[in-house]
Amino acid sequence: MFMLDAEPESLQLEPKHTALLIIDMQRDFVEPGGFGETLGNDVSLLRDCIEPCRQVLAAARAHGLLVIHTREGHRPDLSDAHAQKIQRGNPALRIGDPGPMGRILIRGEAGHDIIPELYPVAGEPVIDKPGKGAFYQTDLELILQTRGIDTLLVCGVTTEVCVHTTVREANDRGRRCVVLGDCCASYFPEFHAVALRMVVAQGGIFGWVSTAQHFLTAIND
Repeated sequence: MFMLDAEPESLQLEPKHTALLIIDMQRDFVEPGGFGETLGNDVSLLRDCIEPCRQVLAAARAHGLLVIHTREGHRPDLSDAHAQKIQRGNPALRIGDPGPMGRILIRGEAGHDIIPELYPVAGEPVIDKPGKGAFYQTDLELILQTRGIDTLLVCGVTTEVCVHTTVREANDRGRRCVVLGDCCASYFPEFHAVALRMVVAQGGIFGWVSTAQHFLTAIND
């Protein structure tokens, strides 16, 4: 057991019942030429969270926590992609179009894969999801149930979209969520800040917010 300093209050974690969930740290979102950039975003804003994530990932592995990665993307025939998702906005390239790293957000393409700095190792589940939330149309819930996981340490991108959606989904399923704020990022820094405030509002309506350093200090104490 270890005590984690967090907002709105500290909480006690049991490693065997805690998982690190790293959301969508994919080349299509984080690197130039991917889907994030085609939407007109500055992808460099997401890169600040890579090093804190890397440190947390290393510590989680060293202490035997379950590590789960997610990737947002679609089948090559786009049969699992809603038309409204493909057609929304006016991006330079749409989902499924050829891009610098292969077809945009298509499973099996280079851009869909996880960045090298946080790449999964053998035994770490990778959840391929067609939507924003990690529970929608995936087997994440089954994995958590079979491993007895009641608490998620959540990292990844973007804070206000896929991270927030997943935290809300997990909260509705009775799981505790701790968002490691500096291990998350957004193309819109103001959205990131507000999204973290929303998690801890009203006494922690969706969960807790902590930092990479608080986690590293607690688990290594």
